Amino acid sequence: MAKYAECIVGLDIGTTKIAAIVGEMTPDGDLDIIGIGTHPSHGLKKGVVVNIDSTVASIQRAVEEAEHMAGVEISMVYAGIAGAHIQGQNSHGMTTVKDKEVREADIQRVIDQARAVPMPIDREIIHSLPQEYIVDGQDGIKDPLGMSGVRLETKVHLVTAAVASAQNIIKCCQRCRLNVADIVLEPLASAYAALDEDEKELGVALIDIGGGTTDLALFHDGAIVHTSVLPVGGQQLTNDIAIGLRTPKSDAERIKHRWGCALPSLVVEGETIEVPSVGGRQPRVLPRIALTEYIQPRVEEIFELVRRELEKTGFLELLGSGVVITGGTTILEGMPELASEVLGLPVRRGAPKGVGGLSDVVSSPIYSTGVGLVRYGYKHLSANHFLAHEGGDSVYAQVKKRMRAWISEIF
Repeated sequence: MAKYAECIVGLDIGTTKIAAIVGEMTPDGDLDIIGIGTHPSHGLKKGVVVNIDSTVASIQRAVEEAEHMAGVEISMVYAGIAGAHIQGQNSHGMTTVKDKEVREADIQRVIDQARAVPMPIDREIIHSLPQEYIVDGQDGIKDPLGMSGVRLETKVHLVTAAVASAQNIIKCCQRCRLNVADIVLEPLASAYAALDEDEKELGVALIDIGGGTTDLALFHDGAIVHTSVLPVGGQQLTNDIAIGLRTPKSDAERIKHRWGCALPSLVVEGETIEVPSVGGRQPRVLPRIALTEYIQPRVEEIFELVRRELEKTGFLELLGSGVVITGGTTILEGMPELASEVLGLPVRRGAPKGVGGLSDVVSSPIYSTGVGLVRYGYKHLSANHFLAHEGGDSVYAQVKKRMRAWISEIF
């Protein structure tokens, strides 16, 4: 079996599915996908854990499948986090430069200054993402290390999450005997898998539509400038189909993936689908256009919500590369066309790229977050780990300091 130290594992804990993706670093420094495990997700609602035991069981099954395929024993993962509790804000930090040359300690100090914002007791900063550095008034600097100057400033995008939601993800992983190397915002992870660097430079909006949430990340000048999570997703489409066609939700989900289309103009005239009935009644044969009539309004609503969010940020006119949509819901036929119609921007469907191994298997929008988590881990191998121990600056330790009475129930 391969040593774990050579592998990176992304754990996409979604509302409708759990996906464990195993990546391996090659001698040439490339990244190969060597294992994939998926299992239906039970225990989450709109991206948030609502049932620990059910979530643990789903994670366990997905991880076991990935272990079997990859031939490794998984002990550490990069876990994704989403949900309407996610919030993003931009901050600014400034410090003096010691010895008049910018060193690693100066960069860390100015980022710490930017992180020093008032924070409610029930929230935690999970990402500090530098947008640019400014040395003695010179802006637009991506890496100030080694530069001469006396004053260092930075603009940073901070992503915060509810402490309890982050803690529940860690707890579920620990019950599966998994350490959490890092908690990663899911649209940020998807961006690692589905976006090109040129798109980030020109300005692009990544829209990740999963089962329970629609995640949004905006990039401009190569840096992330806005993040948000909307509490709507593919499950709403499934519910609409189940109610409208009077069919069980499991069948509605299957019908959605097999026959779903977001634009009536793309449906062939006279095409029909078989729809199972409830209560033991006989299946019915309906025109496929009837299915589209339930999907299109909900998809339009999702993209209208996204458009309002883009308008609110003020970055709508700066998206030179347009929009990239990804996530399981975006595999429906007609999604890019309808998105472009509603948003008024060029839209493409994004899928993981830039990896080897089982690249043909994971080249679907369904795996964007999972593969992105692996790529994030590949880039941040030396990042601080969120491990369950008493000391250090881990999420566990920070939460215990701020919510000792609540956390004591876990130990």
